[in-house]
Amino acid sequence: MQRHTRLLRTTVVGGAALAMTLSLAACGGSGASAGKEQDKIHILVYGDATNKVEKQLVDTFNKTSDVKAVLDTIPGADYQTKLQTVISGKQAPDVFFNWGGGSIKPYVDAGLLMPLDGFIEKDPRLKSDFLPSVFNTAVVDGKPYGIPMRGTQPVLMFHNKKVLKDAGVSVPRTWDELLTTVKTLKSKGVTPIALGGGDKWPTQMWFQYLYDRVAGPELFAKAAGGDKNAWASPDSKKALGMLRELVDAGAFGTNYDSVKFTDGGSPALLATGKAAFELMGSWEYSTLKDAHPDFVKSDLGYGTFPTVTGGKGDPANLAGNTNNYYSVLKSTKHPDAVAAFLKLMYSDDFVKAQLGIGNLPTTTNTAMFLGDSDNPEYSKYQYDLVAKAPAFQLSWDQAYPPAAATTIYTAVQQFFNGQSDADAFIAAMQSLPAA
Repeated sequence: MQRHTRLLRTTVVGGAALAMTLSLAACGGSGASAGKEQDKIHILVYGDATNKVEKQLVDTFNKTSDVKAVLDTIPGADYQTKLQTVISGKQAPDVFFNWGGGSIKPYVDAGLLMPLDGFIEKDPRLKSDFLPSVFNTAVVDGKPYGIPMRGTQPVLMFHNKKVLKDAGVSVPRTWDELLTTVKTLKSKGVTPIALGGGDKWPTQMWFQYLYDRVAGPELFAKAAGGDKNAWASPDSKKALGMLRELVDAGAFGTNYDSVKFTDGGSPALLATGKAAFELMGSWEYSTLKDAHPDFVKSDLGYGTFPTVTGGKGDPANLAGNTNNYYSVLKSTKHPDAVAAFLKLMYSDDFVKAQLGIGNLPTTTNTAMFLGDSDNPEYSKYQYDLVAKAPAFQLSWDQAYPPAAATTIYTAVQQFFNGQSDADAFIAAMQSLPAA
């Protein structure tokens, strides 16, 4: 959930408050602010509704381990920024949550992370019990630096069934149908699409999906690989024009930049019927189940991103986060305890607990538990989408190194707001380093 980096210059100020944040948020013991105790390992995770499972796994581990695990959390909106502040200092965790790919490469390059091939040599299941395509997202320069945790997170189009029914519209299957639906919903006084624009990364989801539908995954792959001409291609300009049309149609209302996902604002708009749709990662389900359980039981619907007539992207393509990962700091004083903790990530208990909150683990034993989850329909739907997807595009801000995120977010937000045009957006994206 998931993420997102602000200007590095703000992290010095934020770091002063981090010790208190970690201490107050720690589940099961004193926070990292007290220093890493000799008989403990600190597990740093993104703070959200999924923490209940992570606390459960820490409790399970602590029942049999002499070295105890402490779960520390950083609120989602601040996670990446504050991680950068602490990771090379005395408050560094032993294990930390990330998205693989570009999100960890700078730490690998800085020599902060432990390659996990030694762990895997002793316990091959740390690799063999995960889907290969997912495991490989955390392989950097030929070495594994992450063990999958939580689950795969495709971005889906969620909707409020009651709002659609009352407005007399159905779920749009194509982009043209979406534009028509937006017009109808506006006439009914409903904000068509909830958007946590204040977080910026939810806005980015519209770009990454539409680029895929218009141009296929190849265009972004070229751009991320350093081909700056890809951003100025006809397909890129077409996607930007379609986004401009959607925004100008009033699809997101006028106050979306004052709304956030991370404080529950945009999900609440969907759950209370003030908005009809929200494009969000699959974690939306667990977020809504935690905050609006009655809505999930009665009126929550979900589906894929609309198709684009004449587009080059396969309608079955997905975008989002292939998975989350646990990476290990070289500085840990308890590598054996860390290795034992990571074994839980392929356990049956882990799979059942994640399925229970709507997450979809990427372990090889996941399929056997899909029917037993608390959300079997949702779990099977996600599993089938991921299994059949011809391509799964990693979120742009995770594909690029963290230092690129500010440029991406600014370009995305300013284009949406009408503060910049297509040429300015293209120029900003061309300034990014190769992923």
